[in-house]
Amino acid sequence: MVIGRGGRALLSLTILFTVFAVAIGGGWWLLNTAKQRGFIGPAPVPANYRELLLDAATRCPAIPVAVFAAQMEAESGWNPDASSSAGARGIAQFMPEVWKAYGIDANQDGKTSIWDPADALASAAELNCRNRRLVKDISGNRLENTLAAYNAGYGAVTKYDGVPPFPETINYVKRILDNSKVITW
Repeated sequence: MVIGRGGRALLSLTILFTVFAVAIGGGWWLLNTAKQRGFIGPAPVPANYRELLLDAATRCPAIPVAVFAAQMEAESGWNPDASSSAGARGIAQFMPEVWKAYGIDANQDGKTSIWDPADALASAAELNCRNRRLVKDISGNRLENTLAAYNAGYGAVTKYDGVPPFPETINYVKRILDNSKVITW
């Protein structure tokens, strides 16, 4: 079969379009695959918080430091001035009443401040250990229950005998555990 000049142009255009479509589609596939496999994930731990985070993590060695880092990234995106619509504050997103009960002066500057990353990160680590102790007899994965208690409160984890069926809490736990596998320093 002989293809004329117009047919060759059409064939060339068809091939070009096909290659372009495959390249674009492949690009989207690669991006989505990279996200699903964790190659594109959380922001790295900012240099100015690495030492504070590592120091705070020693307060609760039962929580892997990568999980703790992913948790703090999920809480505030490393923003020490973060505030939520629910009233949570600071880099570790403490509710004021929880802060009153568990906030500590980690840097020993004479102030216990929800806005001070040194105080907030150490307090978050301490709260994780407290929650871990409280969930030890609850059904399910202890680390997942610990994270769920930080997000939804220990009472909710007790009530539901595990991670509560709240979409926010389920997604919170999953996000942290997924991101902990790819967190960068």
